[in-house]
Amino acid sequence: MLDFFRKYFQFFLLSFLLAAGPAQAKAKKVDDYHWTGVERVVAIGDLHGDYEQYIAVMKSAGLIDNKGKWAGGKTHLVQTGDITDRGPDSRKIIDHLVKLAKQARKKGGYIHMLIGNHEAMNVVGDLRYVSDGEYKAFAGRSSARFQELQWQRQIEWMRTNVPEFEEMDLEAYRLEWEKQVPLGWVEHRQAWSLNGDYGKWVKDNKVAIRINDTIFLHGGISAKYCRDSLQSLTEQVMVAMANHDPAVITIVNDPLGPLWYRGLANEDESDEIYSQTLDNILNRYGIKRIVIGHSPTGGVVWPRFDQRVIANDTGIAAYYGAHKGLLEFTPDGVFAIYGDVKIPLPGRNDERVEYLRAVIEADANNAQLKQRLAILLAPPPEATGELTGAENEAGEAVIASPGTCQ
Repeated sequence: MLDFFRKYFQFFLLSFLLAAGPAQAKAKKVDDYHWTGVERVVAIGDLHGDYEQYIAVMKSAGLIDNKGKWAGGKTHLVQTGDITDRGPDSRKIIDHLVKLAKQARKKGGYIHMLIGNHEAMNVVGDLRYVSDGEYKAFAGRSSARFQELQWQRQIEWMRTNVPEFEEMDLEAYRLEWEKQVPLGWVEHRQAWSLNGDYGKWVKDNKVAIRINDTIFLHGGISAKYCRDSLQSLTEQVMVAMANHDPAVITIVNDPLGPLWYRGLANEDESDEIYSQTLDNILNRYGIKRIVIGHSPTGGVVWPRFDQRVIANDTGIAAYYGAHKGLLEFTPDGVFAIYGDVKIPLPGRNDERVEYLRAVIEADANNAQLKQRLAILLAPPPEATGELTGAENEAGEAVIASPGTCQ
C-alpha cells in the first residue's frame, strides 16, 4: 500500500510540475542600481514634453489602461531621460509617472526614471529649450507679482553693474526681458531648484540602472567614465548640479559624460579599436549590452555593434516626428514595438536590412527610415582616417572617447 501511494504521489507531483511549466525567476533588487530576474522590461526614450504621445506609447506597451492607471503587472519600465523641454507638458508627464510608480509597486512592477541632459539643464538653469508651454504650466494668480519682483531685482543689478544704465530705454528692454522671463518663469525656477519639487524628483532618480544583463542610461558610457560604478556616476552628477559653474566642464555638461555622450549611437561600427573599447566597457560592468536614448534615430529602435548597443530615442515627441517606437525584453527575446506591431530585434548587424524593411512596412510614411535603408544598402565609404562624430545641443563637436577602458 505504501509503495502504491509513493508511486502515484510521484506521478501526481510530476504532472503538477509539468502543468505549471518552468519555474519563473523572481525579480530581485541586488542594490539601488541593479535588479536581476526581471521577466519583462520596457524601455521608452526621450519624451520632450509631449503628453499625448507619451500616453499613446504607454498604451501600446500595455502599461496603462484607458483611465491612465498601471496595467503592466510586474513589468519594469525604464524611461531613459529627457522628459523635459521642447514640448509643453513635461510637468504633466512627470506627475503622471510619479503617481504611476506607486501603482506599479503595488502590483509588483517598477518604474525607473533616469536623468537626461535636459533634466540636468533645467536644474542648473540652462533654459535654452524650455518651451513657452512649460512656463505656462507653472503660472498662477501670483505670477504677475513674482515677475514684477524679479524685474525689480534685475533693475537693481543693472543699476550697479551696467555703466550705461542711465541711458538705457528700459521700456524697450523690459519687452525683450519679458520674453526671457515670462509669467510662470519664477515658479518654474523655484520648482526646478534642487530644493524644489522637481529638483528633488531629479535627486531621487539615477543616471544609470542595470536590469538583468543590460545597463540603461541616457547618453552612454565612454572610456573616460567606464571605471566609475553606476552609483558613482549618479553621485558625481548630483555634486556637479549642486556646484554648477557654466564655465567649468563637469560630468553634467561633458560631451563624454553619461548625459551627453553620443559615441555609442554614432561611432563607426567597423572601427575595430572602438569596437574593442565597447567590449571592454561591457566586460567592465559584466553586462551584455547598453540601452541609450539621447540620439534620435528617426523612428526606429536601432541595434548597433551586433546588439551590444541599442539606440532607443525613436523620436516619440511630435517635435521629432511622433514616432511610437519602444523596446521590450521578455524571456522570449528582445523586441521593438511600433504601435500594434511587434518585431524581433536582430542580434547581428547583417540581419538589420530585413528588420528595417519590416519597420518601414509598419511606418510606411517615414522618409527617415527609407533613407536609413538606402544608406544600409549602399557600399561602405572608403576610410578617410578622420574621426566620426556628432554635435551636441551647444553645436560643439562630439568625437570618440579617448582610451579603450582597459
